[in-house]
Amino acid sequence: MLAIAILALVPLIVDSAGAASSVVSRIAHDVHRATGREIVIHTGTVGQIRRRLAAGERADIVILSASALKTLSSHGAIVAGTQTPLGASPMAVGVRAGAPLPDVSTTAAFKRTLLRATAIAATDPAAGASSGIYFAKLLRRLGIADAIGPKERLTPGGHSCDLVVQHRADLCVQNVTEIVPVKGVSVAGLLPPEIQNVIVYSAGVLSRSSQPAAARAFVRELSAPRYAPLWRRAGFRAVTSP
Repeated sequence: MLAIAILALVPLIVDSAGAASSVVSRIAHDVHRATGREIVIHTGTVGQIRRRLAAGERADIVILSASALKTLSSHGAIVAGTQTPLGASPMAVGVRAGAPLPDVSTTAAFKRTLLRATAIAATDPAAGASSGIYFAKLLRRLGIADAIGPKERLTPGGHSCDLVVQHRADLCVQNVTEIVPVKGVSVAGLLPPEIQNVIVYSAGVLSRSSQPAAARAFVRELSAPRYAPLWRRAGFRAVTSP
């Protein structure tokens, strides 16, 4: 069924942005169970992964925002023709499971919800987190950055919603695909269309991969039609182009 050879002594290494990591981990588990192929997944923000690669970290596959992958490809870091779109992740608001769902249906309602919150969890833009970078820009655009800043609780990776579970924040704002897997957190709603930011995540085989054939096979597995429902359940929308 799978075209991935069993090379147990040399695991495939995948550097994955946090927004895609829960689905990638599930598929990697299926591949390991079916073939014996070990797949090691390193998770981080887009910025963290780019810095690790620049420092020479060994990896075979990278999963990043399509824009970041395009930049790597333009520098020759990605094998031509292996860039594969996996899914599009919109931004959303998460709250503790069982708590009343705040109104985020319009921009005005979203602003009111943020202003009423005591503490708001988000990913740290300084760590290169795509959702955190956008949220910081959005707060400035909405004219509430100064009001929200003191009550922001920033995390270096995609685990902001953990602070909601720990009662250290009232809500979290990040990619919906990083909210859905968190037990104890419910999605209150997506950001309204006029302020929404949808990030397409794509996979690519690194030019320095020591096992490009196996890496290509795993990328194909990630985008196999049978896994489309898994991506959807995680909050991803389908994409038709890189």
